[in-house]
Amino acid sequence: MKKNVIVSLADANYFPLLEELINSIKRFKESENVAICILDAGLTIEQKEKLLKKVDEIKSAEWDIEVPQRKVKEKEWLKSQVSRAFLPKYFPNYEKYLWIDCDAWVNDWSCVELYFKACDNGKLGITQTIGPGYKITSKVNWLFGKLALIKSQNFKHAVKSKIGYEKARKLAFAPHINIGVFSLEKNSKGWSSWQDNLSKTLKAGNIFGSEGLAINMSVYIDDLETEFLPLNCNWITSNLLPKYDERQKTFVEPYLPNYKIGIMHLAAGIWKDGKDMRLDKSVLIEIETTDNKKTIKSLRFNN
Repeated sequence: MKKNVIVSLADANYFPLLEELINSIKRFKESENVAICILDAGLTIEQKEKLLKKVDEIKSAEWDIEVPQRKVKEKEWLKSQVSRAFLPKYFPNYEKYLWIDCDAWVNDWSCVELYFKACDNGKLGITQTIGPGYKITSKVNWLFGKLALIKSQNFKHAVKSKIGYEKARKLAFAPHINIGVFSLEKNSKGWSSWQDNLSKTLKAGNIFGSEGLAINMSVYIDDLETEFLPLNCNWITSNLLPKYDERQKTFVEPYLPNYKIGIMHLAAGIWKDGKDMRLDKSVLIEIETTDNKKTIKSLRFNN
């Protein structure tokens, strides 16, 4: 019986990315001891039949917290903003859960092991979106002299979700936590904390981003015990492009000592000529190599 599970979600449009994520996992021999489960948010019958040959379980994602239909607008994939906070309900037979967004892929298995280790003893294993090379962490509009309007991601979402200015201020300059990759044990109190906060953020705020705000509240307001993992464990390419090591044939961090990227995450997309690399694999971009050269690459997984 497999104790640990990797979970993701996709609709029909993101199926190619989901398949790449699964392939990136299964190429590692160590993956034989880890289950892969999928939440269906609009996959076709043919796509699910194809997936069942590679994964352990597929369950239909639900609205685990009721939201107004006017906010849904037939966007089934928005269920990912709710259902990922209820993974033990969908897949109860596992001890540890590692969520990876379908627009991410595994480049180094040691990163997967790190996430499963990070959630020991009920802790949340997650990565803050801040590190070497990040030049802006919060946006501020300067008005008059010393007066400024805070526009950090946490603060903006918190105000819109009407959770109260006292809590919003606590989040204002806290390093944002990306919920696209995280780990939790089955019996962690993190689930209930996250679910309670998510119920609050969904009442007034947008569905998209609500789960991220809720987990930031759990960490920075509820003081959920958290193991903060290195940036290469959830490398968000739209924030900072990686470099390519031509000798090792792998993507690495752009600054010394050029650690290998563990999980490559294309959150927010990589855009060129109006096309998003997530939806068009022909999109290529120029990135630097560790030998100070230039190369043309896709950042998507390629066997």
